[in-house]
Amino acid sequence: MKLTSRSVSRAALVSSVLATVTLSAGLLVATSANAATTLGASAAQSGRYFGTAVAANKLSDSTYVGILNREFDMVTAENEMKIDATEPNQNQFTFGNADRIVNHARAQGMRVRGHTLAWHSQQPGWMQNMEGTALRSAMLNHVTKVAQYYAGKIYAWDVVNEAFEDGSSGARRNSNLQRTGNDWIEAAFRAARAADPAAKLCYNDYNTDDWTHAKTQAVYRMVQDFKTR
Repeated sequence: MKLTSRSVSRAALVSSVLATVTLSAGLLVATSANAATTLGASAAQSGRYFGTAVAANKLSDSTYVGILNREFDMVTAENEMKIDATEPNQNQFTFGNADRIVNHARAQGMRVRGHTLAWHSQQPGWMQNMEGTALRSAMLNHVTKVAQYYAGKIYAWDVVNEAFEDGSSGARRNSNLQRTGNDWIEAAFRAARAADPAAKLCYNDYNTDDWTHAKTQAVYRMVQDFKTR
């Protein structure tokens, strides 16, 4: 299951589990009598995890929570960790709904993937109206404060989300963050690493599955450059 920024309803969560069970039925039947009986445990047998997006307001739904607790071993917040949710007013942070998800996951022994620290979308109004040096400073402050708050509780962060155009050019998206300077992605990653030395740091995007696509190659070259340095 691919993690996305789109909302996942209770029905979608149930459908996703049932579809995966159906597709996997032949494999599960063919395994030994000692095979795992949940999707999360089955994934763990081959060194994988089975994760899903979670909405805080669904944690009062017993059916939703029952499936979540039984089948998954990693969660990510649907919207509760995004910029508009965690810093609705500049330098005034709120983590209540995100904490509900993190605390539930940790109580169940699940790992948490944080999503997302820097993104052109779902910015609060105050950030949408900023540019240049002021925006760069605000972005780095947000990355630092949120990553520090959750340090030690997050397995992996989607530090930067969807920063490349979805087309044939392989170009960076012309966002307000990009206009602060071409090094903004690296700056965000360096801030996240300083704030949480232990978390895995990820770049998250879509339509990067086909190697022939310019977008795929552009993202690859960026990651290759970061790793080299």
